[in-house]
Amino acid sequence: MSDGPKTVAEGGHAIESVLTETRTFPPPAAFAAASLVGSEAAYAAMVEKAEGDHEGFWAEQAGQLEWAAKWTRTLEWTAPDAKWFVGGRLNATASCLDRHAASWRKNKAALLFEGEPGDTRVLTYGQLHREVCKAANALGALGVRAGDFVAIYLPMIPEAVVAMLACARIGAPHTIVFGGFSAEALSDRIKDSRAKLVITADGGWRRGAIVPLKDNVDKALVGTGSADGGSPANAGVPGRAGGSPANAGVPGRDGGSPANAGVPGVERVLVVKRTGNAVAWGPKDVWWHDVVGTASARHVAPSFDSEHPLFSLYTSGTTGKPKGILHTTGGYLTGAAYTSKYVFDLRDDDVFWCTADIGWVTGHSYVVYGPLANGATVLMYEGAPDAPTKSRFWEIIERWGVTVFYTAPTAIRAFMRWGDEHPAAHDLSSLRLLGSVGEPINPEAWMWYRDKIGGARCPIVDTWWQTETGAIMIAPLPGATTTKPGSATRALPGIAADVVKKDGTPCGPNEGGFLVIKRPWPSMLRTIFGDHERFAKTYFGEIEGVYFAGDGARKDADGYFWIMGRVDDVINVAGHRLSTMEVESALASHPKVAEAAVVGRPDDLKGQAIVAFVTPRAGVTADDALATELRAHVTTQIGALARPEEVRFADALPKTRSGKIMRRLLREVASGSTARGDTTTLEDQGVLETLAQAYASDD
Repeated sequence: MSDGPKTVAEGGHAIESVLTETRTFPPPAAFAAASLVGSEAAYAAMVEKAEGDHEGFWAEQAGQLEWAAKWTRTLEWTAPDAKWFVGGRLNATASCLDRHAASWRKNKAALLFEGEPGDTRVLTYGQLHREVCKAANALGALGVRAGDFVAIYLPMIPEAVVAMLACARIGAPHTIVFGGFSAEALSDRIKDSRAKLVITADGGWRRGAIVPLKDNVDKALVGTGSADGGSPANAGVPGRAGGSPANAGVPGRDGGSPANAGVPGVERVLVVKRTGNAVAWGPKDVWWHDVVGTASARHVAPSFDSEHPLFSLYTSGTTGKPKGILHTTGGYLTGAAYTSKYVFDLRDDDVFWCTADIGWVTGHSYVVYGPLANGATVLMYEGAPDAPTKSRFWEIIERWGVTVFYTAPTAIRAFMRWGDEHPAAHDLSSLRLLGSVGEPINPEAWMWYRDKIGGARCPIVDTWWQTETGAIMIAPLPGATTTKPGSATRALPGIAADVVKKDGTPCGPNEGGFLVIKRPWPSMLRTIFGDHERFAKTYFGEIEGVYFAGDGARKDADGYFWIMGRVDDVINVAGHRLSTMEVESALASHPKVAEAAVVGRPDDLKGQAIVAFVTPRAGVTADDALATELRAHVTTQIGALARPEEVRFADALPKTRSGKIMRRLLREVASGSTARGDTTTLEDQGVLETLAQAYASDD
């Protein structure tokens, strides 16, 4: 996933593919025999059906949800604007909760929770339904109405899921802000979304320390009062103040400026007691246990138009303010449910653990909406993977009997760096499927994941998608697809992905180009909140008639996609546009390397020179001899063209809080300039400062 596309680089040169992976792994026979899609022929039949009747295929997937009224038209599409399941009405929680609570799943575990201190909770579908109904009633009592945005700033605790679903139940779009964000970042998102209420906690646990969530909210709310005295009832719902009916329910399409759209200011702050630390208290503040704990558990879910906003989620661009990506109810839920079912081959006896925080879209789609729509059992963990020991994840898998494990390549590389002894000390035999998300996974990490975590028996689903796509776009179907280490394989049935040149013509096999999606899909974003013009220009203005993902990719002779990183991460060396991902993969294949990031810096002779930032494995001496060895290794793996001009060693690389390496910041360090643009998603500012100081000291 990514932060959204940038301007396509000028020039006609394709992105060069320099890495070849020849290993293949067919699905284990026993897995395929029991899977939902158990053969290549079955996969091909799904693809043929989707290509032959695109709208009919998605109508069939949407039919798996609970609808209060069926749609009259499957799709209305005039690029870049889509409406799916037009005229249909539903409530997301009816699909995620009510139908399960009214079935045999009532007493099935919906959420398994483990806190960082070791506390645990289990909520069945019946209990989760009850808590969501109580929270929905409490939100209504606090004045929240359909169309009002609610900001959620919580740790990974069950109340976070309850809050999301309670908002969805009453038609109040939520905007979740990751609990690791600063007060400043939180303030920006509250103001941009025009949130009426904030849900937070006194604190959250992270590596034994308390994250001061309530204190951050207090700081964030300073200065977020009303901009024009607009009525809260009209906030965030275009059409109520004269907007065109055709645009109703999709904020931003009526051209209204967020600054003038009736900013009501936050009226109440609902606080969960999690850590028990002392917090300041004001007239807007109310305790969760006081209002939710005493609310009625009876609540009838109203129905909403399929295009009613479900949530906005902010992504960070390299410059300017974060973008509020808006998703709507019927299409988003269709995509999340469909991909959860088929990509993860969900079964009723699965324990599904997606390690993402709900502050990211991965947590929205694959901790909450997708798995719960399928009646799955979901595991939630509050803390860090190395707290209190580097074996915490493997202890959790063993203790809860996790069967499907979905995590990020960054985490996988950290596990590799920490040592094989940690997973080896635990029984991971419950696992049957592994997943990767967040950025391209290098083949070395893929193989380690397969062998050390999956015991060479678990298929790996390497997934490509974005906040903007709402759901997985490219991934194996684990019972049908032969996998290749480092490849996300093929587009899912119903997704028309391709690799094209700047003029939109298809690239040939192994010719790098721009990754696009050629046909609309239900879970696609509808707009950037408050800025529809930016939405149209950013996502549909670069390559005519298609959604441009912002990533470079190639397709091999088998039609498998190899994601080559952001197009703005491509390095132009002497006229050759090289993929950073492939050079990084070559470095990571060296046994002394734990992790690597590659960027370009200006060079008078070559145009750009390759600079590699490398984190060695534990116990490896980082010196000039190792740098020379690594440059030679890249030459052997790829060729002299890709040999790094410099190798810089670092104990850690700058990453977002979702684990993605911030190569933009590394480019600025390598060029000797100061970091610019939005850095609110940076996990540890100290990492960037250390790298900058080390670089300056060598000049």
